[in-house]
Order: sequence, then C-alpha cells, then structure tokens
Amino acid sequence: MKICQIIYTYPPHATGGADIYAERISKELSNRGHEVVVITTQPYNGLSSIKPSSKLENGIKVHRFYPLNIYSWTNTAEKSLLMKIIWNVFDIWNLHAYFTIKNILKKENPDVVHIHTPTWISLSAFDAIKSLKIPFIFTVHEYILLCRRVSLLHANGEVCDNPRSICKLYQKVSRKIVSSKPDLVLSPSNFVLKMLNKNGFFPESKSMKLPLGITPFNEKTGKKYNNIDIIYTGALIGHKGVDVLIKAFKNLKQDHVKLHIVGKGEKMDDLKEIAEPDDRITFYGFLDGNELTSLQKKANITVMPSIWYENSPMAIYESFKYGTPVIGSEIGGIPELIEEKVNGCLFEPGNINELQDILQFLVENPLELEKLEMGAFKSSQKYDMNLHIKNLEKLYKEISDK
Repeated sequence: MKICQIIYTYPPHATGGADIYAERISKELSNRGHEVVVITTQPYNGLSSIKPSSKLENGIKVHRFYPLNIYSWTNTAEKSLLMKIIWNVFDIWNLHAYFTIKNILKKENPDVVHIHTPTWISLSAFDAIKSLKIPFIFTVHEYILLCRRVSLLHANGEVCDNPRSICKLYQKVSRKIVSSKPDLVLSPSNFVLKMLNKNGFFPESKSMKLPLGITPFNEKTGKKYNNIDIIYTGALIGHKGVDVLIKAFKNLKQDHVKLHIVGKGEKMDDLKEIAEPDDRITFYGFLDGNELTSLQKKANITVMPSIWYENSPMAIYESFKYGTPVIGSEIGGIPELIEEKVNGCLFEPGNINELQDILQFLVENPLELEKLEMGAFKSSQKYDMNLHIKNLEKLYKEISDK
C-alpha cells in the first residue's frame, strides 16, 4: 500500500510530539513493506525553498516546501502582534500550500493519506486531499481547530472555557473548512474527540480513540532507592506547570531526593530562579539519545504537572516503558493513561500541596513505589508499537477499500 503522511514539521526540523510520532509510524510502515511518502514544511531559505524538493530519507520519500507567508514559522516570537495576525490569516487557508500539496498528491497518487497537525501546511490541505477524492485519516494531536494558540489557554495562562468572539469566529471558519472531509478522525484520547464533537466538528466522519505506540521492554527496568530520582521531560513553558512541580519538590525535606528537569523553553530562566537555592534540582536543557535514556532508566517517578488540556502525552508512555510510575494532573487526556494507585497517581492541576503530599508518601514508602513500578511496566505492554501499526494498517485498508 502507498501511504502519504502529511505533517507540519518532520525531523530534522521536528518541533513537537506529533511530528516525532509521524516519523515513527512512517518508519514502521516502511519496514513492513509499505511505500511511504511524507509531505512537510521547511524553513524559509530563499525563493528556492518555496518550490517543493524531494529526497529519500531512510527509505522514505520526503517532500519539503516553505508555505508562502509573510515570514517563516521559525522566527514567530520576534514579530509584532499585527504581523502575527496577518500570518495567521494566511495560515488558516494557504493557497500556495493548497496547490503544492495537491500537485504532490497528484504525482504520488497514494492509496491513503494520513494528516497530522494542520498548522503551517494550513487547513487547505484538507481541501487538496478531498479534491482528488483520496481516502484520508486525520489524527488530532492538539486543538488547532479550536484555538490558534493550540493550547486552549488565555494569554494569562488560564484554561479557556469561554472563548472570545474572535476565537468563536475562527472556530466557525475552521469548522466550515474541515467539515466532514476526513473518512476517519483519530485521537489518542477520548477527551479530545469529545471536545471536538461538543464544538460541532466532524458530525459525519467516523471517529475513534487510538492510543500512541511505543516499543516496550520484555523485562522491567531495575530501580535503586538510595536516591529517589524524580524526572520531568517536556517543554519549559507556562501551561506545562513545571513551576508547580518545583514548588512542591522544594517542600520535601529529604536530601536523597533529586529532581531532574529535561527540556527547554521560554520559562527556563524563571524556573531556575524559582528553584534556587535548592541544589537537589538539576536543569539539563534538551536531551536525546543515550543521555536521555540513562535518566529515564534510573527515574523512580515521572511528574506530568500540566495545567492545560493535555491530549495523550508521549512522556507518560515512555515512562511506563521504563517501569516508572507517573504522577499527573487530573486534566485532559492524562487520566485516561494513569490508573490511580496502579501505575501512578493523579492530583488537582496546580495544587502544590496535593502534589507534595503524594511525592512525600512515595519517597517515604518505597514498597508502594515498587508496586506502582510494576503497574507502570504492565501498562507499557498495552501500547506495543506492533499492535499500533497493525491497527493503522487495518484502518488504512478499510477506508481505501470503500
């Protein structure tokens, strides 16, 4: 089967979990004998970057182009509010992206298209696919159809339950563009699907939950308890709630407890200031490869302290893979992964005292921690990438046979 994956960025220009997921499934599908084609964006690098270029990368044909706009997505933070508004208007439905994607699809003629996170490639990708009558799946990784910020948060960091008029207008426009175009809508959490349904999206498209996939180990990773290592991996931005974790951790009195913060972002300096003068807290910046793996293996607890509607964080799946229980905020799709006192614990978002109490209990009761570790390891077996890919293959076949 010939499968086309459409994703806003793709390694080496990856910016988030959705593009890493798209790369993983692309490689897995290619290894199983499918012909995989990727359509993605690239940063602006002169007029030549506007025209699509293609290159074979690890057996996968990758088409890259810069969607014509007033500036590149790589330097958004530097721009004025007016410039950002103009950029977003172009990005909602980009004529250049429409014709570029349509021409590539005509040339490649895939059996099925799988689209992820339609920002930068724009919502015009939906029309490009549908105009060619190619069956397609849309995996919802975040809230781009409901919120241009993607996060469903107000500028002050509070969860948005009552959108402003301009946001409601955008939702009306995006709802009209995507309509019921996908043959199937997937999401790794029911929470996101219910949120879209509540707001009138995809009334005629079939939808279903499909959790993410990982490659689990056959045996649980061994842990030590002379130090209790607590880890956070992810972006250092406001709605991730890392400040809540640091404040809760600083209230712990034990010297053998360590907090490892892995990631980068605009709040790093502020978080370092909050952490001072506690030398039990270490900031690593961005890590990958063996450096990240060694920390994940030794971690006793992962904390996911988000204050926004997380979908289905890959960090939780990865923690389970290493037999590490997760303490997570009871918000969004997080409770769909964490079973209370089985593979982790839940706490009220932003509640420093409740998070501190949970950490304190586990630090003082390593036997309870061991039970949660076994639960986390068993949970990882449910998310085997082989099963995930088999499910995708089945769904691809179903919609392409219609």
